[in-house]
Amino acid sequence: MLRAAPLARPRVNVNLVLLAYLVIGAVVAAMHDYYAHVNTARALGSAVLATLLWPLLFLGIDLHIH
Repeated sequence: MLRAAPLARPRVNVNLVLLAYLVIGAVVAAMHDYYAHVNTARALGSAVLATLLWPLLFLGIDLHIH
């Protein structure tokens, strides 16, 4: 007797750990006012750095580009 092949579920190619890391980073950066005045390239760079390196913010490291 032949059995039908099980239906293949579409796989979501989103790395949930990376997504969670970036969302937490964005929230932490916003809490430390890195998104307050993002109107220059330096402010945008600071916001990106703060989002990617958010654990350093809890250590008191300032990631503003001067």
